[in-house]
This record gives sequence, structure tokens and C-alpha cells, in this order.
Amino acid sequence: MNSKIRILAPVLSLLFLSGCATMSGDECMTSDWRAIGYEDGLQGYTGDRIGQHRKACAKHGVTPDLTAYTAGREQGLSEYCQPSRGFHVGANGGSYYGVCAAHYEADFVDAYNAGRHLYILRSNVNRANSAISSKEREIDRIDQSIVDTEVALIADETTADERLVLLLDLKNLAERKGELEAQIRELYDDRARYRAELENYQVIVADMGY
Repeated sequence: MNSKIRILAPVLSLLFLSGCATMSGDECMTSDWRAIGYEDGLQGYTGDRIGQHRKACAKHGVTPDLTAYTAGREQGLSEYCQPSRGFHVGANGGSYYGVCAAHYEADFVDAYNAGRHLYILRSNVNRANSAISSKEREIDRIDQSIVDTEVALIADETTADERLVLLLDLKNLAERKGELEAQIRELYDDRARYRAELENYQVIVADMGY
């Protein structure tokens, strides 16, 4: 399936959690290497994954069956490299490691990029929501500080010098609150734009069959 919108693919990362053992001793001893290869292919792992299994199992005196693993991985990749899976991986923020064969790659990458763009648009909305909430919480704290400062300002035991400091504090708090309110207004505008972009794009991907 050719995507209606061409989106640049992100830089392909090949970073895995290589410092962690991929298999336990019991798993190494009882493994169906074809099934393991299938699962790795279905997850879109590169061929380097077998090296991690080999390293993990070497500690237990077990050598992977490379032939069975490779056959299983190819079967898993044939399912992973379908456009619908590419869209799902992209839409959930996953990475693509360039594992699909040439006859699958173009359609898979188109679908992956379409899903990735959806993920980015959703993330824009979520980040705006998070930023708004954070700034609103800060305003709440400032409001409480203003109340506390005003109480201290009129307290009988407060000295003249202390009142000068408190008045300066009130000025600074009011200025910071004003800055936050302006930022929140901008964020509301940004969020409205992001939501509109997301809603429009959701229509596009629905038309694409996703």
C-alpha cells in the first residue's frame, strides 16, 4: 500500500538492551529455536538477536540451532513486514530496524511512516496537555504563596524592613503568575492547533484503511 502522504523515516536505531541476558538457563535448555526465531522475527529484531541468545546460552553450555532459528525468524518477519503491522509499530512509537526484505520494505515503510506521523501528532497534544497541567499547578502554588505573603504582610509582628521584602516578593509572584498565564494561553492555542491536525490526519489514515 502506498501512503498518501510521504513522511521522512526517522533515523534507524540499532540499539538493543544487549547488557541483559535474553534467555535464562532453563529457557536455553528447553528452547524450540524455530519458535524463538519466529517470535524475534515477529518483533522485528535484527539478525544480531541470535548473537545475544548465543551469548546468554553459552553460559549454560547450550548452542542455538541456527538453521531452525533462521527459518523461524524468516516466518516471523513475513508477518511483521506487513503494512498493517508497520502502521501499528509506528503509531505506538516503535522503531523500525530495516529488517524487511526488498519486496516488503516499500509498503511497510510507507505504512510505518504514516503510523509514526500519527504518533507524533498524538504526542504533540499530550505534551501540550502536560505542559498546561504543570503550569496550572505552578499557578496554584503561586496563589497560595501570595495568600501566605499577604497574611505575613499585615501581621502585627512584621517589621517595616520585612514588609519591604514581602512587597517585593508579592511583585515577583504576580509577575511570574502573569508569565505563566500568558504561556498557558499560548499552549491552549497550540493544543487547539495540534488537535485539529490530529483530527484531520485521523481522517486521512482512516481513508488509507488504518
